[in-house]
Amino acid sequence: MPVHRSGTTRFAAAGALLTVLALLLTLPGAAATAADKPPRGSAHMGMGVEAHDGRGALPRDTRVAQTEGVDVSSHQGNVAWSSLWSSGVKWAYVKATEGTYYKNPYFAQQYNGSYNVGMIRGAYHFATPDTTSGATQADYFVNNGGGWSRDGRTLPGALDIEWNPYGATCYGKSQSAMVSWIRDFLNRYKARTGRDAVIYTATTWWTQCTGNYGGFGASNPLWIARYNTTPGTLPAGWAYYTMWQYTSSGPIVGDHNKFNGALDRVVALANG
Repeated sequence: MPVHRSGTTRFAAAGALLTVLALLLTLPGAAATAADKPPRGSAHMGMGVEAHDGRGALPRDTRVAQTEGVDVSSHQGNVAWSSLWSSGVKWAYVKATEGTYYKNPYFAQQYNGSYNVGMIRGAYHFATPDTTSGATQADYFVNNGGGWSRDGRTLPGALDIEWNPYGATCYGKSQSAMVSWIRDFLNRYKARTGRDAVIYTATTWWTQCTGNYGGFGASNPLWIARYNTTPGTLPAGWAYYTMWQYTSSGPIVGDHNKFNGALDRVVALANG
């Protein structure tokens, strides 16, 4: 004679199964879902630095001439530039673009606002080497705020190349392919603007994803990311850094930087 399971029994079994599934999803190592990834366009300078390299103390006062700067993106919204200027910040970089799909909606307020209070400013591009070619992204950057003008107040564009917030650390590229992608971007940017772009990166990412390639140091200024008392070991090819992002928790806006020289050296970089 067949046994018929009651509705109560079926509901109890279903409830137990859901409980088990919920517990599995809370275990360490449970598969990440698409919802765990940030939305495209939300990347910004240094968002992976602390997670991968950690955070130490603030830089020591070495009495060497350095000039304070900041970098901003849509995360900061409308920036209080006059307050930053009064605090001693004299230069700024503003996120203009990401990939070929995103333009910073606050770019005008940030880029023009920093200029209007007297700062020397430039634009940066967050690279996504897994979406389009380096040359294509350089064109998108230049066409949407990343150009350069010889006005003594505009810094060359910066290529932000670091940990991928949306997937594989090295964007699915081999070390040689990553170097080729970066070279493609840099060559196109120089062809469009006449300037060598600044490279923003972290030594650990650069070592992992380019094999610590040393071929860009002779022409492209280095902007190193490290939240500690010193910038540490630099990537191959660079004997010194031009800029150093030393914290993401500074006053007024989080990301603060030191230019390796007095203000006249910032002007010199702007003038080419």
